[in-house]
Amino acid sequence: MLFALGEPLAFVALVVAFLLGLALRAIAIRFTARTVGLAERRISLRLSPREDIDPFGAVSAAVGGMGWGKQLTVDEVPRYRGRGRAAAVFIAGPVSCILAGELLIAVYALVFPDTASFVLANAGLGDILRGVALPAAQQILLSLGVGLLAFGLLALIPIPPLDGFGILWNALRRPGASMNWMRLWFEDKNIGVLLLLIFAFFPTGYPLLHMVLDFLGVLFLRVWA
Repeated sequence: MLFALGEPLAFVALVVAFLLGLALRAIAIRFTARTVGLAERRISLRLSPREDIDPFGAVSAAVGGMGWGKQLTVDEVPRYRGRGRAAAVFIAGPVSCILAGELLIAVYALVFPDTASFVLANAGLGDILRGVALPAAQQILLSLGVGLLAFGLLALIPIPPLDGFGILWNALRRPGASMNWMRLWFEDKNIGVLLLLIFAFFPTGYPLLHMVLDFLGVLFLRVWA
């Protein structure tokens, strides 16, 4: 987000998008867990800063433009009622953010078709996370949509502490030695967090995290161009 300081409205919109992403993820995870019978009905759906905000994810968002929420480990989501139900809990957060982001981008494309056709056909997610020079309403709407989209897409990458690892883990009938090795190094020894922070910080001109998001998000933008 610091890259977007030159465009204050875009910066504020990206901060709001990150907070919305955290809230949507938390609600979607808890609602899905309740629905599939993996959590008690009385569990609160609302965002809890202690349970849902990862300090390193917030640092990544501040420096690299987007971050992640607090890790939901595979130990917290039991598989006794089926791998599909457990995987659904991990999928719910990223998908809800992607759908919300796509909805806002679609509104932007429909309300401002002339500008949107050019921006969405030529810009990547990383470009928009750095702040785009547009009229105020367009800047806010596009930054909110892309921020939520980037939050969801980042969460799908299958390494701890991201939700994608939980999806991958539950896709396997019997996670083997390689998956347990990955948990040991990427989760317990925090190599995953370190790797993500390196991607958010370096190289400073255009972080590797932006390049990854550009690759993952190109079709999600071009579809509205």
